Amino acid sequence: MKKKLDTRFPASRIKKIMQADEDIGKIAQAVPLLVSKSLELFLQDLCDRTYEITLQRGAKTVSASHLKQCVHRYNVFDFLREIVNKVPDMGGSDAATGEERNGGRRR
Repeated sequence: MKKKLDTRFPASRIKKIMQADEDIGKIAQAVPLLVSKSLELFLQDLCDRTYEITLQRGAKTVSASHLKQCVHRYNVFDFLREIVNKVPDMGGSDAATGEERNGGRRR
């Protein structure tokens, strides 16, 4: 009996993306499912590490600058450095974290 692999990303869409490449011929039925599960695990790791950075900075909301810092901090995400370098540094994020540490009160 085959066990159905639950994935969050549709295997049919992944198969279409893979077949868009002219160099790829036939694709075994299990490949899109494995790619889908791999993508899910990769994104979970990226989000978890970014969330840790968000908490360390005392922020309540994950921002693009937190994601950028995560990519620069962990070598496993080196292939994303070119992409995140295009994201502008948010200078106001430190002011917001300081405000959140003070209980969010304005004076």
